[in-house]
Amino acid sequence: MDAAHLVARHGGALDRRRLHELGATDHDLRRALRAGSLNRPRRGWYSSWGERDPRFRAMRVGGRLTGMSAVAALGGWVLGRRPLHVAVPVNAARLRSQWRRDIRRADAHDDGAVVHWVAPVHDRGSTTGIVDLPEAIELVCRTEPADQAIAVLDWARRTGRLDRIELAALRERLGPLRWLVDASVENCDSLPESLARTRLRAAGVQVSTQVGFTDGLETIDLVLEGTVAVEVDGEEHHRDRFEDDRARDLAITQVGLHAVRPSARQVFTRWPEVQAALVRALRERGILVDLHNSGLAQVGRPATRRESAPPGLHPRVTPELWRPARAG
Repeated sequence: MDAAHLVARHGGALDRRRLHELGATDHDLRRALRAGSLNRPRRGWYSSWGERDPRFRAMRVGGRLTGMSAVAALGGWVLGRRPLHVAVPVNAARLRSQWRRDIRRADAHDDGAVVHWVAPVHDRGSTTGIVDLPEAIELVCRTEPADQAIAVLDWARRTGRLDRIELAALRERLGPLRWLVDASVENCDSLPESLARTRLRAAGVQVSTQVGFTDGLETIDLVLEGTVAVEVDGEEHHRDRFEDDRARDLAITQVGLHAVRPSARQVFTRWPEVQAALVRALRERGILVDLHNSGLAQVGRPATRRESAPPGLHPRVTPELWRPARAG
């Protein structure tokens, strides 16, 4: 019997008892271990994941991936590199280093794993190595910066990973943090777009997402105060679209908006400069945003007060020129 194929078909990790129930023998397991098609994260467990796989390392610690580690393993929007977040049972014992199962966690210096004592029981028989997504996202909302938690919610809604019932239940469990769910949207296309929207709203800017225009122009990522259009470029999507993007900028300008196109890297690493440029663009259109009271706790709440525009600055675009795109 191909023990490795059997393990992979049942989620990626099985214990010896379950493998025996499915027809694998100890000889099959030893042969798979020698061939390298199976590995042992913990005593009595066999996995088809490689030893560097985050799921394997979480099992080696004694639990499953949770929080941002779970989101990243599922292909979600995660900014930068993060420590390994592992959910373990509340009564877990004999935890190990994520790098070596013969080293106790208590003896592992600077192991790099963050343990959350939240799981009710140990896994039995099989495991996917990842907690349920609503549980992982709840931890993200409670422990991560607000803009990045909202980005995870945007991703989960955009991809259909959370349905409306799961989203409503998560919102209820979050209590005072339910505003994070309210600040998320289902029509956001990328991580940098999500971060830009959340940060701008936190600064008191009115932001419309995925805006389409009556003259047939495709949707624009963000429109600020009805007058500045922001298109966030990501390398994987815009590397071969230089001419098309320039044409879009011309079309945006022709309908009366100020076009600004920061790169994803600029949003990630040079946000103060991006925000300063956008605020200046708004000012040139006669919209002065008060940033003194900005902060992510303001996301989803009424925008901060604006000063009246001095005479001689450009008026903002009339509302008839644009309409919110249908969420998709």
